[in-house]
Amino acid sequence: MTSNWNTPLAAQQTALPFVHLSVLFNLAQFGQWPNAQGLNLLKSQILTEASVCPDFVCQSQLTESEEYYEQIIYQHKRVPTRPDSWHDLFNGLIWLQFPNTKSLLNQQHIEDINQSGLNPRTLRRNNLTHFDECGVILAVEEGFEYLLEALAQHQWHFVFVQHRALWGDKIHSVIFGHANLEMLLHPFIGLTGKWLGITVDSGFGQLPFHQQRNVLDNKLARQISQANLFAHKKPLLPIPLLGIPAYCTENKQADFYQNTDYFRPKSSGVAK
Repeated sequence: MTSNWNTPLAAQQTALPFVHLSVLFNLAQFGQWPNAQGLNLLKSQILTEASVCPDFVCQSQLTESEEYYEQIIYQHKRVPTRPDSWHDLFNGLIWLQFPNTKSLLNQQHIEDINQSGLNPRTLRRNNLTHFDECGVILAVEEGFEYLLEALAQHQWHFVFVQHRALWGDKIHSVIFGHANLEMLLHPFIGLTGKWLGITVDSGFGQLPFHQQRNVLDNKLARQISQANLFAHKKPLLPIPLLGIPAYCTENKQADFYQNTDYFRPKSSGVAK
């Protein structure tokens, strides 16, 4: 019986990433695992007919094929989804929030596969996968870009403690990587994301969550495409996820950030 399928999610319901999902999708409406059927229902409820988001299909319904995962999505407009899988459920929820960006990532995978074959994987495909699994979007309102510069220099105390009040007001974190969402169900010291910064208009934080996602989806897809971002080495920077305000209760205390094994200072090395 799967009536308690969402117990891990309920246990983390006050953590910001899951607050966002609750507001956007109301997963509590499902008495059992949503799986592909539930994701298709959510798609019909929240996305327009013009959406580029593919449908979701249960993995067990797929016939034996030599096609790779990304090829199935691109050629058949269906996302294979394993039943009762947090990893695949969260992947589907990211598709529903960022259909343009996810479609672009899929397209770039296919471009590299067509040009270079499945193996060895290209630098761009590795970076695409890394962002897809572990990415964090940091949206900063105009005039507060210095917060991203400080994060890039690992000035954790400056950003997380001294400027804590700006989180959710002038700087906004959104989990893109579905693997990190899965790990946040059972958070642990060491859990790290890779962030990508986006500048948004003043007042972004006052928009409803679904409008924020629309803005970020369009900006993110454009930024990735125009800069061919993931063709470059190390396009993403690390962020200790549990340091982000409202991601866990422990980080309300300033001494939480004194763990330099987790909140590591910027390396002085020059090697890239």
